[in-house]
Amino acid sequence: MKDLTIDYALRSTWQSVARMYNEEAKIFESTMAVGFTLLSIDPKEGTPSTSLGPKMGMEATSLSRILKSMEEKGLIKRKPNPNDGRGVLIHLTDFGLEKRKDSKDVVLRFNEVVKDNVTPEKLNSFFEVIDVINKLVSDKKIYSKDSKTNY
Repeated sequence: MKDLTIDYALRSTWQSVARMYNEEAKIFESTMAVGFTLLSIDPKEGTPSTSLGPKMGMEATSLSRILKSMEEKGLIKRKPNPNDGRGVLIHLTDFGLEKRKDSKDVVLRFNEVVKDNVTPEKLNSFFEVIDVINKLVSDKKIYSKDSKTNY
């Protein structure tokens, strides 16, 4: 690409990071999606299944498949939500807590290496740009029903 677009830089970088995480997860006989899910579940209180998808930015059907697989592997257990009789809380098993620690260690290592190679000023700028992009997207400032450039 002659002119690198913001979209391209975000997507290609995330694809590289995702590939790296999946390669690392294979060592633990897991996947990046399972690791991300383990990190998204409250290790003490559990997490309502209905809030897990939005928290992770995942569709319910994708999350259901991951949770089913995690339950079969003994990483999680489902318990009735005492505050909502219709709801279910997802809790980590002891094995799930071990694997959560592995996932956390992998993420912390990534952060440590990036921080060792990027100045605090550049890292702050990166987070400022990411915040602006997220706000523009969530406030629907890029594409809206009224926009003529909406594809």
